[in-house]
Amino acid sequence: MSRETAKRILNIEAQAILALIERLDASFDQALELLAGCRGRVVTTGVGKSGIVCRKMAATLASTGTPALFLHPVEALHGDLGMVAAGDVVLMLSNSGETSELLQLTATLERLDIPLIAMVGNRQSTLAQHARVVLDVGIDREACPFGLAPTASTTAGLALGDALALALSEKKGFDLEDFARLHPGGVLGKKLARVKDLMRQGEAVPAVRRDTPMDEVIYEMSRKGFGITSVLDGDRRVLGVISDGDLRRLLQTRGPQLLATTAGECMTSDPVTIGAEEPAARALHLLETRKITSLLVTDGDGRLAGIVHLHHLWGTEMF
Repeated sequence: MSRETAKRILNIEAQAILALIERLDASFDQALELLAGCRGRVVTTGVGKSGIVCRKMAATLASTGTPALFLHPVEALHGDLGMVAAGDVVLMLSNSGETSELLQLTATLERLDIPLIAMVGNRQSTLAQHARVVLDVGIDREACPFGLAPTASTTAGLALGDALALALSEKKGFDLEDFARLHPGGVLGKKLARVKDLMRQGEAVPAVRRDTPMDEVIYEMSRKGFGITSVLDGDRRVLGVISDGDLRRLLQTRGPQLLATTAGECMTSDPVTIGAEEPAARALHLLETRKITSLLVTDGDGRLAGIVHLHHLWGTEMF
C-alpha cells in the first residue's frame, strides 16, 4: 500500500510540473527581462513552505550568477525591509495570492516603486493584481490526501523557480568558468582550476643558467625539492631541463667528470612545458602520460612562470 501511495503522490507532483509547460506564455519572457535588467538583487519572499522554496530560489539564483537574497515577509514588516533597495526586483511566491503578510509587504513595495513578480496559484488573486508580472503556478490538487499540506504547489513553485534562474543564467551568458568562480570549494570549481592557481612561483621554482656548474645545479635541485630544475637564458626563457633521472644517467656515463660540466652541457633541450592559463586537468594529464613528476610553466614568450608537481595536483582531490 505504501508503495502505491508513493507512486500516486509522485504522479500528482509530476503532473503539476508538466502542466506548467502548457501555461508558459509571454509573462515568463517579461519576468526574465525584468530580472535580466535588475541593477540590484533579486529578493525572494514567501510564507511557510513557500518561504522555504523561496530560500532555495535565492540560493539557485546566487549560484548561477544573479545576486539574490531571501527576505522573510514578517521580518520585513518589522525592519528588515531596509534590505530592499532601489534597483532590486522582488519575486514573491504564494499559492493563494491572499497571504496577509505578503499583501502588507506588497503595499510597501508599491510605495517604494520596487518591481514585483508574483508566482501565484490564482491569477485573479489580490497579489496578482498588484504585481508587475504574474506567473501562474496553479495546480489541480495537492498530493496531500486532505488537499491541505503544500506539496504539489510547492513542487510547481520550485520547478518554475529553477526554470527562471537557469533561463536567466543562460541569457546572461553564465558559463562553466563563472560557475567555478562561485564554487571555489566544490568539485567543479577545482576541476576547472587553472595551472596558475596551483603552480609554485618565485624563489620556490628551481632555475639555473646555461653556464651554471653541475655541482651548483645539484644543490639547486636538492634545495628546491622538485626533482628537476629549469635551465634559463638571460631573459629567463626556458632552454632545457635537468631531472633526477638525467643525473643518474649522467653519473653512469660520466662518473666524477660530471661535476666538471655545466647545465647547458647536461640539459634536455625543448622540455615539455605548459601555459599558466591552461586547465590544471591538462597539466595532470601531461604529467601522468609523460610519466614525469614536475612540469615547468611558461608564459607566451617561453619565459619561466612557475612549476607544478604531480603531488600538488593530487593533493587538491579534484581528480
